[in-house]
Amino acid sequence: MARPITAGVDGTEESLAALGWAVREAVRRGLPLRVVHVWRYEKTLATADRDTQHGWVSDGVTRAVRSVSGRHPELDVSVDVLEGGAVEALAGAAADAEMLVLGSRGHGRVVGFLLGSVGQQVIAEATRPVVLVRAGDQPAAEAAGRDVVVGQHGGPEDSAAALRFAFETAAARGATVRAVRAWTLPPVFAYSPGSLKLLDDVGGLEPYEKQALAEALRPWRERFPEVPVAEHIEMGSAGQVLLAAAARAQLTVVGRRAQRTAVGARIGSVAHGVLHHAECPVAVVPHE
Repeated sequence: MARPITAGVDGTEESLAALGWAVREAVRRGLPLRVVHVWRYEKTLATADRDTQHGWVSDGVTRAVRSVSGRHPELDVSVDVLEGGAVEALAGAAADAEMLVLGSRGHGRVVGFLLGSVGQQVIAEATRPVVLVRAGDQPAAEAAGRDVVVGQHGGPEDSAAALRFAFETAAARGATVRAVRAWTLPPVFAYSPGSLKLLDDVGGLEPYEKQALAEALRPWRERFPEVPVAEHIEMGSAGQVLLAAAARAQLTVVGRRAQRTAVGARIGSVAHGVLHHAECPVAVVPHE
């Protein structure tokens, strides 16, 4: 059974933008769409019992979904109104989805995406890709000429999940994948006879980084031969290099290693920076 694309909605402008993005992506991929709204019973509304409030919420969500998905009668759509905590419910919904799509409140490079919010917590907890979409996102931003940008680091397995997501998305959209790998000069004490020989064999640091990126991309080029690929190697911090490449992207894809600390899960510094400053939708893809 195909996993659905799941959109979390709450009636805000940004969640409706996320819903529109999810509808278009579900149509492109030929996948069902699941729309989830999380609510809590408000006892202060003395004139409305739990069932009545649930009915109000369900009717509102259904109307919103119809207004966005009505142009796609072929789309298989389901709506679930879940009672409970937003983080737990949305992370649970993501577990059964191809991806979870959420809205962001950001309206600029300074404000950025949701910070210290439900969105950030869900991203940290989710076991499936989570896409954040800004309020005001337009279908025109997905037009030809804008790449799907993806960050690559380490060896082939380190970014395999993010690369797979980027290639699948580009294939569905007829877009180019722009794979970005940032590198920096290592400190002197990091050099060893073995590492120096390895660098000598490939002609230096930059050729080494190019070779590493090419090796990571090879299996995905073979699997998606129809997807054009642009390779981008640049010296600098990973977050800054990725953001610069994403300036005219239709989607930026970044990996997130599952990290847990005494205060909970974290999303990583690169993903954190891109989420807060990228102007296009951002997909955060977890990997082991």
